[in-house]
Amino acid sequence: MTGKEKADPKASPNTQSPNNTSASAQRARLLERLHAGPVDTITARNDLNLMMPAARIKELRNASHTIKTQRITLTDEHGRTHHGVALYFLSQSEA
Repeated sequence: MTGKEKADPKASPNTQSPNNTSASAQRARLLERLHAGPVDTITARNDLNLMMPAARIKELRNASHTIKTQRITLTDEHGRTHHGVALYFLSQSEA
């Protein structure tokens, strides 16, 4: 990812639409959500329309965003329990 591809939390409304599946739009949605608070993999997939949240997190980290990961247990909307789900959050210095 080059400097021109960094996610902009003030990206145009077009990139904020969950229907926009470009990597840059996904990074922008994810970064905006992280500024609001922690987000887990399941929520990122369902609410932000991110098929590969870990890849977008890696790209944001490569763009110098300090994102921490905690592993948690969650139950999905079908009642299935998932262990080791990633919960992502911005470090105190960036939040």
